[in-house]
Amino acid sequence: MNDQSTTYEPDATELQSEMKPDARTTVAANQAAESTTAPTSTTSPTPHRTVAIIPARGGSKGIPLKNLQKVAGISLLARAINAAQASPSIDRVIVSTDHDGIAAEALRAGAEVAHRPAEIAGDTATSESALIHTLSTLDEDFDITVFMQCTSPFIDSASIENAVRTVRADDADVVFSAVEDHSFLWRLDDDTQAVAVGHEASFRPRRQDRAKHFNETGAFYVMRTSGLIEHEHRFFGRIGIEEVPPEHAREIDDMSDLTLVRAIAASQTQETAQVIDVDALVTDFDGVHTDDGAYVDEDGNEQVRVHRGDGMGISRLVKSGVPVMILSKERNPVVTRRAEKLRVDVAQGIDNKASILDAWITANDLDPARVAYVGNDINDLEAFDVVGWPIAVADAHPRVLAAARVILDRPGGRGAVREVCDLIPIPAEAAEPLPNPTLTSLRSPTGHPSTLAGHQSGHLADHQSAAMSGHASAFPDQQPSVPRHQPQFTNRAEISRANRKQVS
Repeated sequence: MNDQSTTYEPDATELQSEMKPDARTTVAANQAAESTTAPTSTTSPTPHRTVAIIPARGGSKGIPLKNLQKVAGISLLARAINAAQASPSIDRVIVSTDHDGIAAEALRAGAEVAHRPAEIAGDTATSESALIHTLSTLDEDFDITVFMQCTSPFIDSASIENAVRTVRADDADVVFSAVEDHSFLWRLDDDTQAVAVGHEASFRPRRQDRAKHFNETGAFYVMRTSGLIEHEHRFFGRIGIEEVPPEHAREIDDMSDLTLVRAIAASQTQETAQVIDVDALVTDFDGVHTDDGAYVDEDGNEQVRVHRGDGMGISRLVKSGVPVMILSKERNPVVTRRAEKLRVDVAQGIDNKASILDAWITANDLDPARVAYVGNDINDLEAFDVVGWPIAVADAHPRVLAAARVILDRPGGRGAVREVCDLIPIPAEAAEPLPNPTLTSLRSPTGHPSTLAGHQSGHLADHQSAAMSGHASAFPDQQPSVPRHQPQFTNRAEISRANRKQVS
């Protein structure tokens, strides 16, 4: 399990010291039905108010920053937040964390943040201490608390809703998620001899003849808040089970779990791509605009094949004002030639795609969560981590397919770009073509120009200089368009090159 309650149980004095002076009584005092000391004033909470709290500290040892790892293109934290927000009975969703990056991700996903003190953020701190601390910081009281763990990537909001309604109806004080388990459990005694647990070793009943027992999934626990405050633990009073199917019971503790979960997510139906609701599109080139192949003649000249329909799709976005960029590791100038024809931004010869992508997003004043990136190979994974919509072409590398939020029906070079363009909505009034961008020369100390759209040039040039140093030119016998040892970063640049790939 993700929580550490089995390794450390603080006593009442320890928990009291970690809370505000009156935090232990603030919530309980307003629960008239649960506390003998409850006041009868008008301070009692609105009936059935429910808060979901997601503890997510930054000090994970097995997988660094595990809560920010992505499954099907969405961080584990955001997946938990989305599940909570989809439950109609949950009024607020709050992430308890000690890490700025996790806090930023929580805010992007639409949750609130409670900053956790260091004394309850270590390896030995219990999840209960984080829950009680968060409750103590709130400006209102809640009669139901939902404790969720983002290391369970497949939480079903309908299951959460059922559990909340069970507690609300006073049919239980605690309801937790569990999966039916038919395994025979064993332990080793002091002499390392196997001892049966929960069954008789000499009796092997058929599965259908055995009493049902359940395995706690760790995904969520729904509790009456007053009981949590009183007992300082998630289990108290009348305890019920919300049975979930095995496919919802996966939990991530180490890298092998994460790999398995990503493979499961990739094998399932990806997010229905009726609409890809984004403000900008970035694509790789080889393997996305092309089929990742090339024709090479006896002189070493290369030609690649592109899909004309892709150009029509890009044109639709460009005319509507949607920012588009081609971001490629390829150093051959065919990339720039194609970008010129499509009239989009281009950054090529890029080894660190994440840095350049982040700079381009900042220069265009975009929300990373509303940017799509289309890739096909493992060097696109770092870019996937930057955006909210990582998208894979149909024939992408298995690791890319596993990390994608959407998998396209078409392979690279066979209409994949057109497919994603057609799924991006544009307002009807944006159909009129926009003026061509003004190009501003960015000159290095040696005087070689690299051009970008004028509204981006100054800001992005600073990032370009920092992020692109140290790259050797792939064409040492030709005059580069930017200083040697830097990759090309240009928008529709007028660059004449010989021995280039021919786009057919």
